[in-house]
Formats: sequence, structure tokens, C-alpha cells
Amino acid sequence: MATLRFEALKETLNRKSVIVTETERRSVLFGENVFNQATMLQYLTKDAYNSVMDAINNGAKIDRQIADQIASAMKEWSLSKGVTHYTHWFQPLTGATAEKHDAFFETIGDGHGIEKFGGGQLVQQEPDASSFPHGGIRNTFEARGYTAWDPSSPAFIYGTTLCIPTVFVAYTGEALDYKTPLLRALHAVDQAATGIAKYFDKNVKKVNASLGWEQEYFLIDKALVESRPDLVMTGRTLLGHSSAKGQQLDDHYFGSIPTRALNFMKDLEVECMLLGIPVKTRHNEVAPNQFELAPIYEETNLAVDHNSLLMDIMEKVAARHHLKVLLHEKPFAGVNGSGKHNNWSLGTDTGVNLLSPGKTPMSNLQFLTFFINTIKAINEYEELMRAGIASASNDHRLGANEAPPAIMSVFIGEQLTSVLKDLEGVTDGKLSPKEKTDLKLNVVGKIPEILLDNTDRNRTSPFAFTGNKFEFRAVGSKANCANPMTILNTIVAKQLVDFKKEVDLLIDKKSLKKDEAIFNVLREYIKTSKDILFEGNGYGKDWEKEAKKRGLSNNKTTPQALKVKISKKTLDLFEKMSVMNKIEAEARYEIEIEEYVMHIQIEGRVLGDIARNHIIPTAIKYQNMLINNVSGLKNLYGNDFKKYGKEQMDIIEKISEHIGVINMKVNEMIDERRKANALGNLEKKAIGYCEKVKPLFDQIRYNCDELELLVDDELWPLTKYRELLFIR
Repeated sequence: MATLRFEALKETLNRKSVIVTETERRSVLFGENVFNQATMLQYLTKDAYNSVMDAINNGAKIDRQIADQIASAMKEWSLSKGVTHYTHWFQPLTGATAEKHDAFFETIGDGHGIEKFGGGQLVQQEPDASSFPHGGIRNTFEARGYTAWDPSSPAFIYGTTLCIPTVFVAYTGEALDYKTPLLRALHAVDQAATGIAKYFDKNVKKVNASLGWEQEYFLIDKALVESRPDLVMTGRTLLGHSSAKGQQLDDHYFGSIPTRALNFMKDLEVECMLLGIPVKTRHNEVAPNQFELAPIYEETNLAVDHNSLLMDIMEKVAARHHLKVLLHEKPFAGVNGSGKHNNWSLGTDTGVNLLSPGKTPMSNLQFLTFFINTIKAINEYEELMRAGIASASNDHRLGANEAPPAIMSVFIGEQLTSVLKDLEGVTDGKLSPKEKTDLKLNVVGKIPEILLDNTDRNRTSPFAFTGNKFEFRAVGSKANCANPMTILNTIVAKQLVDFKKEVDLLIDKKSLKKDEAIFNVLREYIKTSKDILFEGNGYGKDWEKEAKKRGLSNNKTTPQALKVKISKKTLDLFEKMSVMNKIEAEARYEIEIEEYVMHIQIEGRVLGDIARNHIIPTAIKYQNMLINNVSGLKNLYGNDFKKYGKEQMDIIEKISEHIGVINMKVNEMIDERRKANALGNLEKKAIGYCEKVKPLFDQIRYNCDELELLVDDELWPLTKYRELLFIR
């Protein structure tokens, strides 16, 4: 291992960076390999084009004959670009994307062949459903599942393959992917939000949820990563002493981008442009070797697809530059972890951002309606929001350095807090003429003063209002955005449905005017949603105590957090909003809790292997060198040995102590794994791994890291933090 480590370092130092030349403007490249509206206008008949647009905008079904026309056009376009294969591109519950490539080529007899691609192949395929995570929905002998074309996310060409975004469902109809529930949630929030938006503008026919993700990642030399078994197997360093210099000088954040990283970014951005991913921003993040890229906001389903595609592209582009992208939320101890902030908003087909303050009392009442209803939704389902970002890897990040804590809260800033207090202070019941004037001119009239960035940033807030959107900051860097976005859009849809019922009831039963009814309901929501609002330091112990008093959850681990996913309240929510039925929701819980167990199990096995087969033998080897040195000193100095050999003896003893603890704790960890594995109940098994197995990691790591400081650097088998964390 020591040889591998130093060969990796040598290769890194000798490598010359690949310089990428950017010969074309981004606008020219954008969407060149996407079957988008511009391409469809060139290749489709008018009827086929209108059919696709109707499916995208209204969810209409595409006639089979039209599907044949679309498939033929896709094939011709693809062949003109050198494509040979097609695939249904989908997002199973593995956290990665999936694809099976089929050639356009088919034989027609007599030694001849043709390129063929019909509507049937476009619309539906049949992958094996039993080999993907299914939570018991499918038995091994019940393998049939279907992928079905999603017209709202355009097909694209990657390499020589036409990729068709699809949903993935079981033969019995249950969703086996991330996309299907997301599409249902987006439909629910569209219907609910449109109903509310019509209070203010009768011309609104559709509301789209938008998403802008911010992808953080680490970029490490590929050879150095391959010298670390823990990085290769788990995506994070299970041991390693902190570098003397890390992020304490704050010199990396927004600093000059290293040449190798910049070359990677340029290459990546070209790939993204060709695939229609509108990447806009790139910069150094806080930790060494940590970076971020962010796109222009898009419709949520398309944004989720683009982020899933991006994570795959990043890996491939990095390999071309002899680099490795680490998307784990906490690949290195002692420095910032990586998140993927999800910036979410709602917009109408008339061009109005419903979460942006306006310039008139009416537009501000509309803003307040969606703003307060979102806060109310988070207050009602804060525990479910926490569950939506729960994973073994994100547990390491939440509450550490820049990441928000596990307690869900909403930050809205001083000025909006003041506005809500003013709104709440209006007397109960019908508004008096004076109060109506206040509502029109004073209270709601304060909102135009709010500029887009009038709220300060609270880096410890999981869910913050940032001017014209809400930013869900707790999402992990390698997560599929569909999971938290499905939950957020579902709970907001449910809240808006309830809100409309209450408003309509006041209008019908109490003969209140629309504005008065809306305001009266909003005022009550402000009163009942106070507990979720928090402006202070989310890291403080005082907040934990205060949050407990408010009745907010503080589920610090994934097994704790996931329980709410199978609560009656959650199951009723998803069923009522037609997002997931009971079988689908319970299956996802089982998949996620089992995934947690497997992650901790793999990490435990890898850590035990490194500790026993790499660290201990190296420590013993160095200890033997010291023993030989001590023996020589004894022969040389005789009775004066203690004067000259004391330090060596101290090191020998310390090495022995650390070796003893490591061996003991590895044995203890193996025993705890066996006990946990013997538990039949999956939830109990996850708790066993969380509470009994995982805590031993830190104890093993501490003693291994202490040995790193004692053992000769030339002998140490693993590439160290100081070598990993600074791109050369």
C-alpha cells in the first residue's frame, strides 16, 4: 500500500493538465443534443408537435399513430447525429440512473438490415423489476416491470445513444422510481395552486413548481482516490488525521479556481450545454478541493432529471481529466461537507412568481397567501421534511460546519417577521372599515419595500426564504432531488387545498368578501405556525431546548427520521393527494431503511479490513524498527540506555496501546454487527447498526489517526489528507 500511495503521488505530480478550448458560445451549444421544441418543429408534423405540447402542458395522452410519427422523427434526428442505440433512461430507487441500450438495427431477412424505431419502442419497454429495489412490491419470480415515456422531459443524445426519460412502474402499477411520485406531486400542487391563483387572476390556467439546485462536490486526483480503499468502496475517508492546513484560513472560498479543476469545469459545462442543462455558476467552496456549480432555474421535473444526468456526466468528464468527483456529503472529517440546496418556488403560466412580493396590495395579498401557506405546510409536516433528506451519508453532514441542523425550521428575516406580526395583530372577526383601509394601504402595503435580498442569509436554517423563493438547505449532495421535492410539493398542495376550503366556507357561510376571507384565514395560520419560525443560531444548544418546548422533532439519525414515513398521518397525506398509495409509501420506507443498514455494514467491513490488514501491520513494522533501534542503543550505551532511549520506548508503548484498542474495538464491532444482523425486524436492525455498530467507527478511527502521527511517513499505507485535499 505504501508503494501504491507514493506511485499515485508521483503520477499526480508528473501529469500535465488537459487544456480545453472553448470555441463556441454557450448559447450556440445549448440544447444541440436535445429533442426540444426547436428540434421538434423541424422534424415533426404539425399534428405530432401539437400532440407532444398538449401532453407536456396538459398531461394529455398521445395517440399510438402519433407516437409512431414521433418515434420516426426521433430516429431520423438521432441517425443524423451518428446515434446507433436508444435507451429508456429512468431513475430507480438505487439513487443512480439506469439504462439498457438497444440498437436501432434489425434484420429483415436475406442478409439485409434496417434501422427501426417505432412508437411502441418509444412509449414503453419492459426491464426486470425484481432486480431493482422494490420494498417487497415484487417477488423474485415476479420480474415484470415497465418503463413509460415522459414527454415533459425531452429526449437527449449522450455519446451515441438516444436517451428517453421514462417513469418506472411494476406490472401491478406501483411506482418503482423517483419520477412517478414527483410527477403526481407536481400535478397536485399545480391543481391546488391554480385554484388559489384564480382568486387573484382569472386568466391563470397552470402553476409550475420551479427548482434551482446548487451542486456541491469534491474533486480529487483519481490516482490518489484509488490508493484509498475507503474512498473507493464507500465514497468517504473512514480514517485519516486532519491536515495541518485545512479551511481555517478561509482562503479557498471564492478563490482562484485551480487550473486542473477549471479545465474539468469547462469540459463539463460544454457537455451540459449540449444536453440542455443550463449551468450558470461555478466557484470554489469553503473546503479545499470543494467546488459548486448551479444552473438557471427550471420546471421541477426537468430540473431533477438534469441534476441526475449531471451527476453521471461529472463522473465521466472527471475520468477524462484523471480526476474523481466525490458526491458524498462528508468525505473528509474536519472540513465542510457537501449539500445540494434546493431553491423552490411557484410560477403561473401568466409569468408571475407567486413567492415574489409585488407592487400593489392585491399582488402582495397573493404573495402573502402562498408565503404563509408554505410556512403552514412546513409547520404541519416538519418531521416528514426531515425524513425526505435522511440518509446514512447526510447524517454525517447535518449540524456540522456550514450544514443546517436536523431540526426543521423556517427563516424569513426580520422584516417579514415584523410584517407577519402586524398582520396577526388585526382584531378577530370581520374587518372594520378602518382595518380594511389598513389592510389595503398599510399592512399589505409594507411588502413592496421588501427587495429580493432584503432578508439576511442564515446558514444554519434548513428552510429559508431568500427574497422570491424558499431554499431547502438540508438536502444532501448525492441525493436525488425528487425525494424532497415530492414531499415539499405534496404538503404545499395539501395545505393549499385546505386553505381554499376554509376561504370558500367564510365567503359562503359568513358572506365575507374574498379579500377579507383570505386575510382572516391567513391571520389564523400565522398564529398556529409560529413554532416553525426561527431566526437565530440553529447550532446552539439553546435552540435544541427551545425546539423541544415548541414540539418540533429533532431526529438526528436516519432510523429515527424515517419512522414518520409510515405514520398514519403521512400515509393519509400521500393517498389523499394521489401521490403514493400505502403499498408504495411503505415500500419506500423499507428500501431506505435497508439501504441505511447496508451502508453502515459496508463501512464497518471496510474499516475493519483497513484497520487490521493495513494499519496494524504497518504500525507493527515500524514498532519492530524502533525495537531494533532500542536494542542497538542498549548495546551502545549500556547502563546509560535510559538516558538516550526513553523517547523510543514511549513511542513503542503508545503504538502497542493503540494497536490493542484497535483490535479490541474491531472485534467488538464485528460482534455488534452479528447481533444486529440476527434481528429479524428491519427497523430494529437499523437501530442496532446506528446505536451499537456506528459509534465504534469513531473509536477505531481515533486510534488509527493517532498511529498516523507516530508511524514513519514513508511506511504509512494510506494517502494522507494533506495529499488528497490540495489539487496540484
